[in-house]
Amino acid sequence: MKQEITVPPMGESITEATIGTIIKPSGSTVGMDDEILELETDKVNQVLHAPQGGVLQLSVETGQVVKIGQVVGYVDQDGKPAEAKPKAEAPAQPQSKETAPPKSAQPAPPKPAAAPAKGGARMMKEEFLADLQGESQPAPEKPAKPKPASGPAPAPKAPPALPRSAPSLPIGERRETRKRMSTVRKVIAARMVEATQTTAMLTTFNEIDLSNVIALRDKYKEPFQNKYGCKLGFMSFFVSATVEALKAVPEVNSYIDGEELVHREYYDIGIAVSTERGVVVPVIRDADQLSFPEIELRIEAFARKAREGSLALEDLRGGGFTITNGGVFGSLFSTPILQPPQSGILGMHKVQKRAVVVDDQIVIRPMMYVALSYDHRVIDGKEAVTFLMQIKNYLEDPSRLLLEV
Repeated sequence: MKQEITVPPMGESITEATIGTIIKPSGSTVGMDDEILELETDKVNQVLHAPQGGVLQLSVETGQVVKIGQVVGYVDQDGKPAEAKPKAEAPAQPQSKETAPPKSAQPAPPKPAAAPAKGGARMMKEEFLADLQGESQPAPEKPAKPKPASGPAPAPKAPPALPRSAPSLPIGERRETRKRMSTVRKVIAARMVEATQTTAMLTTFNEIDLSNVIALRDKYKEPFQNKYGCKLGFMSFFVSATVEALKAVPEVNSYIDGEELVHREYYDIGIAVSTERGVVVPVIRDADQLSFPEIELRIEAFARKAREGSLALEDLRGGGFTITNGGVFGSLFSTPILQPPQSGILGMHKVQKRAVVVDDQIVIRPMMYVALSYDHRVIDGKEAVTFLMQIKNYLEDPSRLLLEV
């Protein structure tokens, strides 16, 4: 009995997928729920499983684009696995009757005897007598040099010109490797180009003194982890500060739709997560209604699912504002790129101790540069700077987040 394998529905906006890795080749024996192949989409990758046990027959190849509902193969319960065909041996070439003898069998022509070199280890009688006769004859006198005539001294000769460039060194071997671009990488590339070509993107910068945030983390990190089972990181502080800044500057939580300006009345914050396949942005829904532990638990769950490749489409859909943290890789300063149709993205960077002036005193503080990239069609410079200053004020005095002042 044969059972077809079809491409399942994967979301309202997804109409096609690309055949990625073929895990089980055609003709192999599979069991029920065995992984057969991987489908790549512009959102996430999805693995297809065998609907029953039997012999697998696929009608698609790697890189082929398939539609939702398309049949990509079947599993035959009564089929037999394909047997490997033995390789045919190459026929032996007949020897020719007239075969030339090998080169080693042909006698080499005799080499002519080399003449003895003069001044070698052994000298003949004639050479010795000739040398004696040459030494006994007086050397010819050199003609006297004429005295220079009186007058100005001749100009010195110019030194020989040096070469303009040193001789080039030999060029080593140039190697290149090619591989097919994944669907996720294609989508990331297309969206980055779209963001730079369809938005009036501008970036404003500031720096934040994280002394108080670090002091709170150091004081409560052990009780926090013991109670909630997750670490207290910077991201929960930044998410909470971003929500309060969006409330103060609602233009940053807006976007353009045709000729209309749409303002979101909710606060869905995307968190950029780096994976082996590229950057994904899972979304924390209704972040304004979540506590610090709830934010940290959701971020930890998203990071784990991203590493395992088990993020669902619902985890990535939507989002009104994005936070990306290049500081985990050591970045000190960067310009994040917008994620259309969003109008703003916040870039976090490495915490570094620097000398700053506080109350007319030079002190050492843990500082972080932050960057806000925004769509200048929606947000003016005043609103962008005000938004970033709101985040700075909340993080430099995190007690304001609890008091909501």
